[in-house]
Amino acid sequence: MKATFRFHARSAVAVCLLGSILGIIPAVSFGDTQSPAKVDLHVNYYYPPITSSEVYRSRTGTLPGSDRSRRITFVTQFMAQMMGGAYAPGYVVFAKGGDAQKMIITATDTDRFATLYQHRALLAVLTAQARGSDLFRQAKVEDVFTFLDLLKLIGFKQLTVTNGVDFAHQFTIE
Repeated sequence: MKATFRFHARSAVAVCLLGSILGIIPAVSFGDTQSPAKVDLHVNYYYPPITSSEVYRSRTGTLPGSDRSRRITFVTQFMAQMMGGAYAPGYVVFAKGGDAQKMIITATDTDRFATLYQHRALLAVLTAQARGSDLFRQAKVEDVFTFLDLLKLIGFKQLTVTNGVDFAHQFTIE
């Protein structure tokens, strides 16, 4: 296990250095107290620097068997359902990270989701959709659990919502 952690930490440093050299990722200062393993490689690629954050303490645990494959399948099916509607959804959803434990929701129009309140409204709509799911109804939690609880159930540890321009809010899901 230690060898795996060291490999990932070295990989993160290597990607940051290569990205800095190529001008894709801003230069990383190794003099600060943040360890290379905690560098968010998605900042300035999928979303701007985080402008606000919070910890969401879920009312549930993670379902057994909730692995990278399950999370990627969830996002793929979620996006397919959204794209099958009469109108484009105005945002896209990604599963990122080595174990796909980070969900990113990015607005595709510059005038959408510019504030935390607009993102909370989106999460309320996603909660309503999740509460209509068989999973929530069978577990009899459709009036309690939220979209963030659904993410916890399938093993997501982080959700970042962004307008793709200058606002990014990050939820740590515990």
